[in-house]
Amino acid sequence: MDRTANLSKDFSTTDLDSPRLYEGVRTRRIASFVIDYALVLFLSVPVAILIFLLGIVTLGIAWGLYAVLLPLIAIVYIGFTMGGNRQATPGMRFAGVHVARLDGERVDPVLAVLHGVLFWASASVLTPLVLLVSLFTGRKQLLHDLLLGTVVVRDR
Repeated sequence: MDRTANLSKDFSTTDLDSPRLYEGVRTRRIASFVIDYALVLFLSVPVAILIFLLGIVTLGIAWGLYAVLLPLIAIVYIGFTMGGNRQATPGMRFAGVHVARLDGERVDPVLAVLHGVLFWASASVLTPLVLLVSLFTGRKQLLHDLLLGTVVVRDR
C-alpha cells in the first residue's frame, strides 16, 4: 500500500468527536496562518518582479496584475497544498494540524480554495472576531468550517 493510500485511510477513519483532536487547535491555526501568510508573501516577490518586467514590455498594461497578485498566489497555494495529499498547507503541517471533512471524504482543491476564500471574506469583515465562533463550537470550528462541513484537527 502506498503512502497516499495510508494518508487517505488516516484522514477518513479518524474519530472527529475525540476531544484530543481539538486541544490547542485555535493556537495552532493562528500559527499556521502567520507561516502561510509569510510564505505567500515570499512567493509573491518573484511574481512581482516578473509583472514589473512585463509592465515595461507592455508599456504599463501588465502592471494591472498587481491588483490580483496576492489573491491569485494565495488561491494557487491553498489549492495545491490544502487540496493535496496531506490536506494541509505548509504552515498547517508545521503547526501539526490538517483539515478534514465531516463526511469523511478528502478535501479536494476546489473545496480547499473555497475554504480559503471564505476564511478571507469572514476575516475581512469580522477581523480577529472571526476566532470568537470557535469558542462556541465543540470542534473549535470557525464560520467557514461550519458552512463547508470541515474541521481542523491535530496530527499529533
